[in-house]
Amino acid sequence: MGFELKKKRRFKEAEKFAKRMEEVQGEAKAALVKAQEEMRQYVDRKRGEAVEYKVRDLVLLSTRDLKWQIVSRSLEKLVERFVGPYKIKAIISSNVVELELPTTVKIHLVVNVSRIKQYVDQVDGQRKEAPQPVIVEGEC
Repeated sequence: MGFELKKKRRFKEAEKFAKRMEEVQGEAKAALVKAQEEMRQYVDRKRGEAVEYKVRDLVLLSTRDLKWQIVSRSLEKLVERFVGPYKIKAIISSNVVELELPTTVKIHLVVNVSRIKQYVDQVDGQRKEAPQPVIVEGEC
């Protein structure tokens, strides 16, 4: 009384099908890798290097969302695009920083790096003081 083991049969057609599926899967993976590389090239061609901010760096803050705080709507096109410079108080993540803002600016201290720009100091020899007012004779 024992077990009679069934003989293992080889199904040639099933093996051919499995090999063909492996080949097709390999071709599909290669095509996906190639498509990913092409897409990466198209995306990266206009992408610039990210600015690395450090604590105590000086930055300018965009006024795009501050216009209602700065001036009335009638003079909107005369408002500066960036105000500051302000110091970076802390770096929250690679794209979020906390700024040291004055109390007059009524926004959250944590801003996205798309709202700030690196501050560049004036060049040596560049005029830093405002010109004196012109006094016309006979007028007060």
